[in-house]
Amino acid sequence: MSINPLIENLIENNSLFDQAVPFDKIRNEHFLPAVKLAIETAKSEIQSLLTSTTEPNFENSILKLETCSEQLDQILVCFSNLEIANGNDEMHLLAKEIYPLSASFSSDITLNPDLFKRVKYVYDNQSKLSLNSEQTRLLEKTYKSFVRNGALLTSDLKEKLRKIDQELSVLGPQFSENVLKATNNFEMLLDKKDLVGLPESAIEAAHELAQSKKHSEKFLFNLQIPSYLPFITYSQRRDLREKFYLAYNSKAFKDNFDNQENIKKILNLKNERAKILGYQSHADFTLAERMAKSPVVVMEFLKKLLDKSKSAALKDYNEVADFALRTDNIIDFKPWDFPYYSEKLKEEKYSFNEEDLRPYFQLENVVEGIFKHAQKLYGLKFKERPDLPTYHSDVKVYEISQEKDGKYMGLFYTDFFPRETKKGGAWMTTFRDQGMARNKILRPHVSIVCNFTKPTSSKPSLLTYDEVRTLFHEFGHALHAILSDCTYRSLSGTNVYWDFVELPSQIMENWVTEKEGLDLFAHHYITKDLIPKELVEKLMRSHKYLAGWASLRQIQFGLLDMSFYLTDPSQIQDVDAFENKSTADCRIIPKIEGTNTACSFSHIFAGGYSAGYYSYKWAEVLDADAFEYFKEKGIFNQEIATLFKDHILSRGGTEEPMELYKKFRGHEPDPNALLRRDGLI
Repeated sequence: MSINPLIENLIENNSLFDQAVPFDKIRNEHFLPAVKLAIETAKSEIQSLLTSTTEPNFENSILKLETCSEQLDQILVCFSNLEIANGNDEMHLLAKEIYPLSASFSSDITLNPDLFKRVKYVYDNQSKLSLNSEQTRLLEKTYKSFVRNGALLTSDLKEKLRKIDQELSVLGPQFSENVLKATNNFEMLLDKKDLVGLPESAIEAAHELAQSKKHSEKFLFNLQIPSYLPFITYSQRRDLREKFYLAYNSKAFKDNFDNQENIKKILNLKNERAKILGYQSHADFTLAERMAKSPVVVMEFLKKLLDKSKSAALKDYNEVADFALRTDNIIDFKPWDFPYYSEKLKEEKYSFNEEDLRPYFQLENVVEGIFKHAQKLYGLKFKERPDLPTYHSDVKVYEISQEKDGKYMGLFYTDFFPRETKKGGAWMTTFRDQGMARNKILRPHVSIVCNFTKPTSSKPSLLTYDEVRTLFHEFGHALHAILSDCTYRSLSGTNVYWDFVELPSQIMENWVTEKEGLDLFAHHYITKDLIPKELVEKLMRSHKYLAGWASLRQIQFGLLDMSFYLTDPSQIQDVDAFENKSTADCRIIPKIEGTNTACSFSHIFAGGYSAGYYSYKWAEVLDADAFEYFKEKGIFNQEIATLFKDHILSRGGTEEPMELYKKFRGHEPDPNALLRRDGLI
């Protein structure tokens, strides 16, 4: 019978370069049949394993399990990436069928007692097998995956676990879909008189957005970051800042897309799952496979940072509030005032407005800049491949090779602009991991997806400094995947502990705090002049501005996350009240009635950061310490870059993260490195 394009072109007979995804041939109706067929293929592979009479060993059991579902994995990663980057209602409906099928198949594997017997036999007899370190790591990971997914449970508890996983597979995407719909649901249509204080770039973008929706004389703003952030930062209309702030901070809370019940269901299910597996809470379950190891360590870590950060944040707040009082007699200082007056105060203190930077951050130049950084640090070259298909006209694809010998390293996709079919934020993902598939080691296909400032009819995309840092952050994740040199896909690239995965991304942000890094790409989009030295100096002087405030904000998110997943869900009857209680120690400005963080906190309810949001601060300690090493030797020092590539970027999850870090740095990270960098000590 004829196989649909997802199987025929994506897996078996793809004539495109290096099996690139044939996005131009894939249609929504292809996904469900392809998933079902791939599941049957994988089941057939597993059945052949179960009927084998040969003694279980690494190759015929562990490696077989690693590779048996490679077709299904490829199709699922394609679907999930497209659903969040270019999804429509049809795809969201498909998700409600496809993800439960995937979850059921995963349960079929991990809850199968005969499969586990083979895995356990190999695990118990590994001393006789002469395995190398990577094989040993894969064996341990496979065994733990079975145990952590219920292999040791009784039959009735296995069925309970299966049901829970099915429900969770639907709830996460539903949460994310609600946030996206709530984001798209709010628009603010304004007249020219309402735009006082806004930068020209924001006004032009709002006008073009209004025109696209048949409002030729109006200006349209929405809750996507390139629209929201300039408005809340620069608008002199306090009443409109308030309206915008309230809309942004109440997404999916007490509206048509309310996520409160989804949160309670997710918390109950994850807690029940953890209890079934013998853990006190979902946080305990999660952290057993993290660098931090336990909730006690995480809470002590966050509270230690809280002490330093809150005192610094209080100084930041008082300085901004006093400035608002002094300049505009603002007595009742509110959250929607902080971005506006903090920016005005920065201008006064440093003679610096971040909008002054935009002309030097044309998107195309910044992209060229990340490529130059990759070349100088790791010897990589990027060549655009317009002949390869993409899933949207905004997307570009590049072929990656090594500069010294031309060795092919993979494909790299970029997708930079917001649209109603894309969820908010920025992320890195893969369409194919590096490692063994189809009986050979394949190179990765990597993508970064963002929601940056769009070009207008008169200007190219000119990024904010924060957007530049975001691009470098996501590119750091991409380098982790691109430079991976592992044998097995489940250990390669970013398949590491989640409190280690942010090290490669966060360290890359440091290069845009250095003039030597900025000079590689920061040229005026019209005059082509290099960014002036004095402007860079102003940027650097302002770099620690509000560092305490920013740190406190991240700690607040981390504590909220841990509180949700450490608490017995039966004690959480009111999501908003629980949030208020959990974050009380972090609050300096009182929370505004009607606003809520949790209901749009996709990282912890629809992403992989449940009981893991602390990872950002944890990895900041690692990256601050690691970049001190670069600073000592030179930010493009080849010796240090090679150490970082060889021991961090290329090794994936093949060793314990701290061991990898010590091989790079020579010692464990200095916890004070972050506090030094932020000026908190």
